[in-house]
Amino acid sequence: MLTDPTDPSRVLIEVSDLDGGHQSHQSHQGDQGHQPARRYAEPLGRVVTWAREYLCRPHPSLGRKGPVCPYAQTSLDRGTFYLAVCPGEPDAAQVAGVLDGYRAWFRRLVAPQGVSPQFRTILVLLPDLPVDRAPEVIDAAQAALKSRYVEDGLMIGEFYPGPPPKHGLWNPEFLPLGSPVPLLAVRHMVASDFPFLKDDPRHAAAYLERFGERPPAPLREAVAAARQG
Repeated sequence: MLTDPTDPSRVLIEVSDLDGGHQSHQSHQGDQGHQPARRYAEPLGRVVTWAREYLCRPHPSLGRKGPVCPYAQTSLDRGTFYLAVCPGEPDAAQVAGVLDGYRAWFRRLVAPQGVSPQFRTILVLLPDLPVDRAPEVIDAAQAALKSRYVEDGLMIGEFYPGPPPKHGLWNPEFLPLGSPVPLLAVRHMVASDFPFLKDDPRHAAAYLERFGERPPAPLREAVAAARQG
């Protein structure tokens, strides 16, 4: 378990905390730091199981080979798959405020030696949020936060039961963002993210600044057109 040195109330739960592993040497907050893991052990465990059994595996409706998320298994294996809890029933503005704190901390986190930053992720769960309010709150918070995240070279994704009405890149009939608990996921922007960013000029510019010279082969034509236009 990690504790934000700028705010001791902000903690990151490691999968090893839920699997019965030892407390991280970076956490020095004693029992207080473990309260979210203990109080919300059930939804946290459900999300880890979902990551292992859904994100880390192929899906027949995905439309391409490989796991749903190409990075989740390595993130889990290397100990850079972090979870956090936003308790209660906040509105979208309150969620955005909480996630601003995690964005700042995410930028300061250092991946273990030999682990690329692209494998680091934080999933902020809203386990007390009623499922029928999840679309309203999660979608509005994600929309409010996205530009700030993208400008920092980060991505923020919305997940909740339902699932969210966003279609897969390779199969438009597939809705890939369903999760057992409402949550927002924070990760680094990667070169394959252009399709998620191309429709907003500010987001496209942030992508081009980082990957415009070296996009993946399937995106070269679209990226080149964006650079010219």
